Amino acid sequence: MSEVLIEAVDLAVWAPQALDVQAAAFGLTPEEVMVRLHIVGRHAQQPGVIALGAFEGGRLVGFGYGMPNRREHWWSTVIEPYLVARGYGDWLDEVFAVTELHVLPEFQGRGVGSALIRTLTARSGMDRSILSAIDAETPARRLYRALGYRDLARAVHFPNTERRYAVMGAALPLRGVGGAGPAQSAPANSR
Repeated sequence: MSEVLIEAVDLAVWAPQALDVQAAAFGLTPEEVMVRLHIVGRHAQQPGVIALGAFEGGRLVGFGYGMPNRREHWWSTVIEPYLVARGYGDWLDEVFAVTELHVLPEFQGRGVGSALIRTLTARSGMDRSILSAIDAETPARRLYRALGYRDLARAVHFPNTERRYAVMGAALPLRGVGGAGPAQSAPANSR
């Protein structure tokens, strides 16, 4: 296995390849990919968006992106009542939202996801991070907890899906994870 490099990417340009990774990692249908392609295109235009790709030999094997959260974003409007009910409404302000983070199944468990999220949040310049993840004991949830994320709300229902989600938040910088894996960050302008 060659080294995996984490590099800044233009989200609009890399969206189709990123969604191929997400489809493989998350089990999306072609119809879901098409819907998400439009969403990612809109996200690419948001102020402060940071997008990273994980590359092995020039092949995209993982990606992540996020942006400063704004209450008027669709995601925020869905999670707000859940956070307010638990006393965490302030987690919608002055926080970096990790919007998507996915790694091809054959690269999971090798430190790629950890390197992506740690690099994303470090580049955000913010003091806190928030994200949503499937509300189940998954490898992703275990990774987020190891990095310092904690549950802010659970059993969150997003429209058009049966899955329930957990909203998690962490102070930045994220905690280190032992044996961070082979992924290395490259300078932001290297690709």
